[in-house]
Amino acid sequence: MEVTGVSAPTVTVFISSSLNTFRSEKRYSRSLTIAEFKCKLELLVGSPASCMELELYGVDDKFYSKLDQEDALLGSYPVDDGCRIHVIDHSGARLGEYEDVSRVEKYTISQEAYDQRQGTGSSIPVGSRCEVRAAGQSPRRGTVMYVGLTDFKPGYWIGVRYDEPLGKNDGSVNGKRYFECQAKYGAFVKPAVVTVGDFPEEDYGLDEI
Repeated sequence: MEVTGVSAPTVTVFISSSLNTFRSEKRYSRSLTIAEFKCKLELLVGSPASCMELELYGVDDKFYSKLDQEDALLGSYPVDDGCRIHVIDHSGARLGEYEDVSRVEKYTISQEAYDQRQGTGSSIPVGSRCEVRAAGQSPRRGTVMYVGLTDFKPGYWIGVRYDEPLGKNDGSVNGKRYFECQAKYGAFVKPAVVTVGDFPEEDYGLDEI
């Protein structure tokens, strides 16, 4: 199943999963082994690499083959731009388990008490690398650019400059600038969905041109 005549070192594909209802469009190097490819998919779909089964679907969404040779290269399969790779999870998790927040018990506190709580921004330093995990969206990585109150909504907000153009603004909202970044790279999110850590710049983006 070797692909001949392929000059592009990378391929842009859609990723779907048995655990999530959303699809993500990503670019990967054809020189990745399937084992390496699964490790990159872990952060995207939330399934352990050891529990993944991969299926390749063509641009016409017809089933092509399983990507079941761990040491085979991604480019050795007929993977072209616009194809879809579906991740089947065998860990026992259920569809939507990582995106359905309706089953989480909710409680309310006063705005004053909320602003005084740890985790409302005080533990998220400006300049930190972070990962944003919002319900119904794939994980997004970036840099914390702003922490604090805003004019557009009450409470504490975290301004993030994403590594990719996945945001909604350029660091300004309603004419007020909170931080500097390119258009579509900026976003404001609640502290609860932000994890600060040693997140390298967009893991799956390292293979991009």
